[in-house]
Amino acid sequence: MSDITQLILDDHETFRREFAALDDAREPEQLREIWEPLAVLLEVHAAAEEAVFYPKLLRRGDEAQDETIDAIGDHNDIRDGVREAAQHPIGSPQWWDGVRHTRTANSSHMAEEEDDALPDFRRNAPLSMRVDLGHEFLKFKTDHSDARDLDTSDKDPQAYVSAVEEEIAAGDDGNSSLGIGSLKGR
Repeated sequence: MSDITQLILDDHETFRREFAALDDAREPEQLREIWEPLAVLLEVHAAAEEAVFYPKLLRRGDEAQDETIDAIGDHNDIRDGVREAAQHPIGSPQWWDGVRHTRTANSSHMAEEEDDALPDFRRNAPLSMRVDLGHEFLKFKTDHSDARDLDTSDKDPQAYVSAVEEEIAAGDDGNSSLGIGSLKGR
């Protein structure tokens, strides 16, 4: 089934597995083979959540504003770690520092999302909506699989929430573009 909450959980399991695989890798080429696709998936996953999941959570969730602000901040921390690692040779102590930063931020984010945002959404969104969003989530990930065309800069969490809330106030049903392009460079 393509329930968006399950698809997010599936990605979380992939993240856990791939970070664990890094623990076992020794040679820079092994590390590269694991890290580079993982770093891309982390970027694409965050962007997909921001484009598809969190706008709907803000329309449906009980604690959605706080959960979303926290999640966007976590995504920024994950992106910062990915960028930090990219500044250094794979396998170097500084690279490992960036990977640890990413892993710690991602682990915290996944726990909060699994304990708060996903249950909130499951309680407040019908399965049919979650399945429809799952299809959108998968399409987004497919369309942006290499992350090259994504804005991976940090986003202002409050500005993100405000932009979605403005769409909600304007009567947007959430089926159009979030317009997060206006958040680029913030």
